[in-house]
Amino acid sequence: MRVGVVGVGAIGGTLAALLDRSGHEIAVAARGATLEAISSAGLQLTGAFGEYTAHPSAAETLPSGVAYDLVVFATKAMDASTALAANAGACVGTPVLIVQNGLDAITGAGELLPNSRLLGGLSVWAATQTRPGGILVTAPGSLVIGPTDDADPIVQLLGEAVPTSATRDLVASQWSKLVVNQVNALPAITGLSVQETVADPDLRRVLTASIRETVGVARAAGVRFARFQGLSDPLLSVIRGVPARLAEQLPRLMARRMGQVPNYGSTLQSIRRGLPTEIDYLNGAVVAAAARAGVAAPINERLTRLVHEVERTGVFLTPAEVAEQVR
Repeated sequence: MRVGVVGVGAIGGTLAALLDRSGHEIAVAARGATLEAISSAGLQLTGAFGEYTAHPSAAETLPSGVAYDLVVFATKAMDASTALAANAGACVGTPVLIVQNGLDAITGAGELLPNSRLLGGLSVWAATQTRPGGILVTAPGSLVIGPTDDADPIVQLLGEAVPTSATRDLVASQWSKLVVNQVNALPAITGLSVQETVADPDLRRVLTASIRETVGVARAAGVRFARFQGLSDPLLSVIRGVPARLAEQLPRLMARRMGQVPNYGSTLQSIRRGLPTEIDYLNGAVVAAAARAGVAAPINERLTRLVHEVERTGVFLTPAEVAEQVR
Protein backbone atom coordinates (compact mmCIF):
# COMPACT_ATOMS: atom_id res chain seq x y z
CA MET A 1 0.00 0.00 0.00
CA ARG A 2 1.03 3.61 -0.52
CA VAL A 3 0.72 5.66 2.70
CA GLY A 4 1.51 9.31 3.33
CA VAL A 5 2.42 10.50 6.83
CA VAL A 6 2.34 14.19 7.74
CA GLY A 7 4.25 14.96 10.93
CA VAL A 8 7.05 12.56 11.83
CA GLY A 9 7.66 13.33 15.47
CA ALA A 10 7.34 10.72 18.20
CA ILE A 11 3.98 9.31 17.09
CA GLY A 12 4.00 9.94 13.35
CA GLY A 13 7.62 8.84 13.10
CA THR A 14 6.83 5.57 14.87
CA LEU A 15 3.90 4.89 12.54
CA ALA A 16 5.88 5.74 9.42
CA ALA A 17 8.77 3.47 10.42
CA LEU A 18 6.52 0.55 11.39
CA LEU A 19 4.49 0.82 8.18
CA ASP A 20 7.72 0.90 6.17
CA ARG A 21 8.96 -2.16 8.04
CA SER A 22 5.71 -3.93 7.11
CA GLY A 23 6.53 -3.46 3.44
CA HIS A 24 4.37 -0.49 2.53
CA GLU A 25 5.48 2.42 0.36
CA ILE A 26 5.79 5.45 2.65
CA ALA A 27 6.06 9.15 1.89
CA VAL A 28 6.46 11.64 4.73
CA ALA A 29 6.01 15.37 5.07
CA ALA A 30 8.45 17.01 7.48
CA ARG A 31 10.25 20.30 8.00
CA GLY A 32 13.63 21.71 8.90
CA ALA A 33 16.16 19.50 10.63
CA THR A 34 13.79 16.52 10.67
CA LEU A 35 13.39 16.65 6.90
CA GLU A 36 17.16 16.95 6.44
CA ALA A 37 17.86 14.02 8.76
CA ILE A 38 15.33 11.69 7.15
CA SER A 39 16.50 12.60 3.65
CA SER A 40 20.14 11.89 4.51
CA ALA A 41 20.07 9.06 7.08
CA GLY A 42 16.51 7.76 7.16
CA LEU A 43 14.01 7.51 10.00
CA GLN A 44 15.54 5.55 12.87
CA LEU A 45 13.32 3.69 15.33
CA THR A 46 14.61 2.15 18.57
CA GLY A 47 13.11 0.84 21.79
CA ALA A 48 10.07 -1.25 22.55
CA PHE A 49 9.06 -1.91 18.93
CA GLY A 50 12.59 -2.99 17.97
CA GLU A 51 15.31 -1.31 15.96
CA TYR A 52 14.66 -0.33 12.36
CA THR A 53 15.72 2.36 9.93
CA ALA A 54 13.13 3.38 7.33
CA HIS A 55 13.97 5.27 4.17
CA PRO A 56 10.71 6.90 3.09
CA SER A 57 10.52 9.56 0.43
CA ALA A 58 10.49 12.91 2.22
CA ALA A 59 9.49 16.48 1.37
CA GLU A 60 7.92 19.51 3.07
CA THR A 61 4.50 18.43 1.79
CA LEU A 62 3.13 15.25 0.28
CA PRO A 63 3.21 15.43 -3.52
CA SER A 64 -0.19 15.87 -5.17
CA GLY A 65 -1.26 13.63 -7.98
CA VAL A 66 -0.17 10.47 -6.15
CA ALA A 67 -2.80 7.82 -5.44
CA TYR A 68 -2.40 7.19 -1.70
CA ASP A 69 -4.31 4.39 -0.01
CA LEU A 70 -4.20 6.33 3.26
CA VAL A 71 -2.86 9.65 4.52
CA VAL A 72 -2.04 9.94 8.23
CA PHE A 73 -1.77 13.30 9.99
CA ALA A 74 0.19 13.06 13.25
CA THR A 75 1.07 16.67 13.99
CA LYS A 76 0.56 18.47 17.28
CA ALA A 77 -3.06 19.51 17.73
CA MET A 78 -2.35 23.23 17.26
CA ASP A 79 -0.57 22.51 13.95
CA ALA A 80 -3.28 20.30 12.49
CA SER A 81 -5.27 22.84 10.48
CA THR A 82 -2.13 24.28 8.86
CA ALA A 83 -0.88 20.79 7.98
CA LEU A 84 -4.25 19.77 6.59
CA ALA A 85 -4.43 22.84 4.38
CA ALA A 86 -0.86 22.44 3.11
CA ASN A 87 -1.38 18.78 2.19
CA ALA A 88 -5.00 18.90 1.05
CA GLY A 89 -4.01 18.30 -2.57
CA ALA A 90 -2.63 14.87 -1.68
CA CYS A 91 -5.81 13.87 0.14
CA VAL A 92 -8.48 14.28 -2.54
CA GLY A 93 -10.64 11.17 -2.48
CA THR A 94 -8.24 9.46 -0.06
CA PRO A 95 -9.07 8.15 3.44
CA VAL A 96 -7.45 10.36 6.07
CA LEU A 97 -6.54 9.35 9.63
CA ILE A 98 -5.86 12.16 12.11
CA VAL A 99 -3.89 10.88 15.11
CA GLN A 100 -4.21 13.65 17.66
CA ASN A 101 -4.73 14.37 21.34
CA GLY A 102 -7.79 16.18 22.66
CA LEU A 103 -11.40 16.10 21.49
CA ASP A 104 -11.18 17.84 18.11
CA ALA A 105 -9.23 15.43 15.89
CA ILE A 106 -11.71 15.46 13.02
CA THR A 107 -13.75 18.53 13.94
CA GLY A 108 -13.37 21.11 11.21
CA ALA A 109 -11.24 18.86 9.02
CA GLY A 110 -14.26 18.18 6.85
CA GLU A 111 -14.20 21.78 5.61
CA LEU A 112 -10.59 21.41 4.47
CA LEU A 113 -10.96 17.87 3.14
CA PRO A 114 -14.55 17.63 1.87
CA ASN A 115 -13.81 14.71 -0.46
CA SER A 116 -12.01 12.50 2.05
CA ARG A 117 -13.25 9.93 4.51
CA LEU A 118 -12.08 11.11 7.93
CA LEU A 119 -11.10 8.94 10.89
CA GLY A 120 -9.62 9.87 14.24
CA GLY A 121 -6.79 7.96 15.88
CA LEU A 122 -5.41 7.63 19.39
CA SER A 123 -1.93 6.27 20.06
CA VAL A 124 -1.37 4.27 23.23
CA TRP A 125 2.41 3.82 23.14
CA ALA A 126 4.97 6.09 24.78
CA ALA A 127 7.69 7.52 22.55
CA THR A 128 10.07 10.43 22.36
CA GLN A 129 11.90 12.11 19.51
CA THR A 130 15.48 11.85 20.71
CA ARG A 131 16.80 13.90 17.79
CA PRO A 132 15.60 14.87 14.32
CA GLY A 133 14.76 11.62 12.56
CA GLY A 134 15.32 9.50 15.70
CA ILE A 135 12.45 7.96 17.70
CA LEU A 136 12.73 5.99 20.95
CA VAL A 137 9.65 3.99 21.99
CA THR A 138 9.79 3.70 25.78
CA ALA A 139 6.64 1.61 26.24
CA PRO A 140 4.78 -0.44 23.63
CA GLY A 141 1.11 0.01 22.92
CA SER A 142 -1.56 0.07 20.27
CA LEU A 143 -3.56 2.35 18.01
CA VAL A 144 -7.30 2.99 18.32
CA ILE A 145 -9.17 4.43 15.34
CA GLY A 146 -12.76 5.37 14.68
CA PRO A 147 -15.56 5.73 14.13
CA THR A 148 -15.39 2.35 12.38
CA ASP A 149 -15.22 -1.37 13.08
CA ASP A 150 -12.58 -4.09 13.03
CA ALA A 151 -13.58 -5.18 9.49
CA ASP A 152 -12.44 -1.86 8.04
CA PRO A 153 -9.58 -2.33 5.52
CA ILE A 154 -7.77 0.61 7.13
CA VAL A 155 -7.78 -1.23 10.46
CA GLN A 156 -6.33 -4.25 8.67
CA LEU A 157 -3.69 -2.13 6.93
CA LEU A 158 -2.51 -0.46 10.12
CA GLY A 159 -2.75 -3.71 12.05
CA GLU A 160 0.04 -5.14 9.91
CA ALA A 161 2.38 -2.56 11.45
CA VAL A 162 1.11 -1.95 14.99
CA PRO A 163 -1.67 -3.53 17.11
CA THR A 164 -4.80 -1.68 15.99
CA SER A 165 -8.40 -1.77 17.16
CA ALA A 166 -11.52 0.06 16.05
CA THR A 167 -14.15 1.98 17.97
CA ARG A 168 -17.58 3.09 16.86
CA ASP A 169 -17.63 5.72 19.61
CA LEU A 170 -14.55 7.86 19.05
CA VAL A 171 -15.66 10.49 21.56
CA ALA A 172 -15.80 7.92 24.38
CA SER A 173 -12.25 6.82 23.53
CA GLN A 174 -11.04 10.42 23.31
CA TRP A 175 -12.35 11.11 26.80
CA SER A 176 -10.66 7.99 28.14
CA LYS A 177 -7.38 9.17 26.67
CA LEU A 178 -7.96 12.60 28.22
CA VAL A 179 -7.91 10.80 31.56
CA VAL A 180 -4.68 9.02 30.60
CA ASN A 181 -3.20 12.33 29.45
CA GLN A 182 -3.75 13.84 32.88
CA VAL A 183 -0.26 12.49 33.57
CA ASN A 184 1.23 15.09 31.18
CA ALA A 185 0.76 18.36 33.06
CA LEU A 186 2.68 17.66 36.27
CA PRO A 187 5.90 16.51 34.56
CA ALA A 188 5.73 19.65 32.41
CA ILE A 189 5.37 21.81 35.53
CA THR A 190 8.06 20.07 37.61
CA GLY A 191 10.50 18.60 35.06
CA LEU A 192 10.03 15.16 36.63
CA SER A 193 9.05 11.93 34.89
CA VAL A 194 5.53 10.56 35.16
CA GLN A 195 6.81 7.82 37.45
CA GLU A 196 8.47 10.39 39.73
CA THR A 197 5.34 12.55 39.91
CA VAL A 198 3.20 9.57 40.88
CA ALA A 199 5.74 8.52 43.53
CA ASP A 200 5.59 11.97 45.18
CA PRO A 201 2.66 12.12 47.68
CA ASP A 202 1.82 15.77 47.00
CA LEU A 203 1.88 15.41 43.23
CA ARG A 204 -0.03 12.13 43.35
CA ARG A 205 -2.83 13.85 45.28
CA VAL A 206 -2.99 16.61 42.67
CA LEU A 207 -3.03 14.11 39.81
CA THR A 208 -5.76 12.07 41.47
CA ALA A 209 -7.85 15.19 41.98
CA SER A 210 -7.46 16.25 38.35
CA ILE A 211 -8.53 12.78 37.17
CA ARG A 212 -11.60 12.80 39.41
CA GLU A 213 -12.48 16.28 38.20
CA THR A 214 -12.14 15.13 34.57
CA VAL A 215 -14.52 12.24 35.21
CA GLY A 216 -17.00 14.67 36.74
CA VAL A 217 -16.85 16.97 33.72
CA ALA A 218 -17.41 14.01 31.38
CA ARG A 219 -20.47 13.00 33.40
CA ALA A 220 -21.82 16.56 33.19
CA ALA A 221 -21.31 16.41 29.42
CA GLY A 222 -23.20 13.12 29.17
CA VAL A 223 -20.15 11.09 28.21
CA ARG A 224 -19.52 7.43 28.96
CA PHE A 225 -15.89 6.31 28.89
CA ALA A 226 -14.58 3.63 26.54
CA ARG A 227 -12.41 0.73 27.64
CA PHE A 228 -8.96 2.11 27.03
CA GLN A 229 -5.53 1.22 28.43
CA GLY A 230 -6.95 -0.49 31.51
CA LEU A 231 -9.63 2.14 32.07
CA SER A 232 -13.38 1.61 31.84
CA ASP A 233 -16.54 3.55 32.62
CA PRO A 234 -17.34 1.49 35.75
CA LEU A 235 -13.77 1.82 37.06
CA LEU A 236 -13.73 5.59 36.60
CA SER A 237 -17.10 5.87 38.33
CA VAL A 238 -15.61 4.06 41.31
CA ILE A 239 -12.49 6.26 41.27
CA ARG A 240 -14.67 9.35 41.33
CA GLY A 241 -16.74 8.11 44.27
CA VAL A 242 -14.29 6.45 46.67
CA PRO A 243 -12.21 8.37 49.23
CA ALA A 244 -9.31 10.26 47.65
CA ARG A 245 -6.61 8.07 49.19
CA LEU A 246 -8.16 4.96 47.65
CA ALA A 247 -8.51 6.75 44.31
CA GLU A 248 -4.72 7.29 44.32
CA GLN A 249 -4.36 3.64 43.34
CA LEU A 250 -5.32 4.57 39.78
CA PRO A 251 -2.30 6.82 39.06
CA ARG A 252 -0.10 4.22 40.76
CA LEU A 253 -1.46 1.64 38.32
CA MET A 254 -0.98 3.98 35.35
CA ALA A 255 2.65 4.55 36.31
CA ARG A 256 3.32 0.83 36.71
CA ARG A 257 1.95 0.18 33.22
CA MET A 258 4.61 2.54 31.84
CA GLY A 259 7.43 0.34 33.08
CA GLN A 260 10.82 1.39 34.42
CA VAL A 261 12.03 3.62 31.59
CA PRO A 262 11.32 7.23 32.63
CA ASN A 263 8.31 8.61 30.76
CA TYR A 264 8.45 12.40 30.57
CA GLY A 265 5.26 12.90 28.59
CA SER A 266 4.82 14.83 25.37
CA THR A 267 4.14 18.14 27.13
CA LEU A 268 7.46 18.19 28.98
CA GLN A 269 9.22 17.05 25.81
CA SER A 270 7.84 20.11 24.01
CA ILE A 271 8.97 22.44 26.80
CA ARG A 272 12.48 21.00 26.74
CA ARG A 273 12.65 21.66 23.00
CA GLY A 274 11.36 25.21 23.40
CA LEU A 275 8.18 24.36 21.46
CA PRO A 276 4.55 25.24 22.24
CA THR A 277 2.76 22.49 24.15
CA GLU A 278 -0.62 20.85 23.56
CA ILE A 279 -1.82 21.64 27.08
CA ASP A 280 -4.83 23.60 25.77
CA TYR A 281 -5.95 20.37 24.06
CA LEU A 282 -5.35 18.23 27.16
CA ASN A 283 -6.24 19.77 30.53
CA GLY A 284 -7.46 22.80 28.61
CA ALA A 285 -9.94 20.61 26.73
CA VAL A 286 -11.41 19.54 30.07
CA VAL A 287 -11.79 23.20 31.08
CA ALA A 288 -13.53 24.04 27.79
CA ALA A 289 -15.86 21.05 28.08
CA ALA A 290 -16.70 22.05 31.65
CA ALA A 291 -17.66 25.54 30.49
CA ARG A 292 -19.94 24.09 27.81
CA ALA A 293 -21.57 21.81 30.38
CA GLY A 294 -22.03 24.63 32.88
CA VAL A 295 -19.69 23.23 35.55
CA ALA A 296 -16.29 24.24 36.91
CA ALA A 297 -12.91 22.55 36.46
CA PRO A 298 -10.61 24.60 38.74
CA ILE A 299 -7.85 21.99 39.06
CA ASN A 300 -7.51 21.45 35.32
CA GLU A 301 -7.66 25.20 34.83
CA ARG A 302 -4.85 25.79 37.33
CA LEU A 303 -2.69 23.03 35.81
CA THR A 304 -3.17 24.52 32.36
CA ARG A 305 -2.10 27.95 33.63
CA LEU A 306 0.96 26.53 35.39
CA VAL A 307 2.12 24.73 32.24
CA HIS A 308 1.81 27.99 30.31
CA GLU A 309 3.79 29.72 33.06
CA VAL A 310 6.63 27.21 32.71
CA GLU A 311 6.48 27.63 28.93
CA ARG A 312 6.88 31.38 29.41
CA THR A 313 9.58 31.38 32.11
CA GLY A 314 11.41 28.08 31.67
CA VAL A 315 11.37 27.68 35.47
CA PHE A 316 10.06 24.41 36.94
CA LEU A 317 8.17 24.27 40.24
CA THR A 318 8.92 21.99 43.18
CA PRO A 319 6.28 19.47 44.26
CA ALA A 320 5.60 21.57 47.37
CA GLU A 321 5.04 24.67 45.23
CA VAL A 322 2.64 22.79 43.01
CA ALA A 323 0.71 21.47 45.98
CA GLU A 324 0.48 25.02 47.37
CA GLN A 325 -0.90 26.41 44.10
CA VAL A 326 -3.26 23.52 43.32
CA ARG A 327 -5.36 22.83 46.36
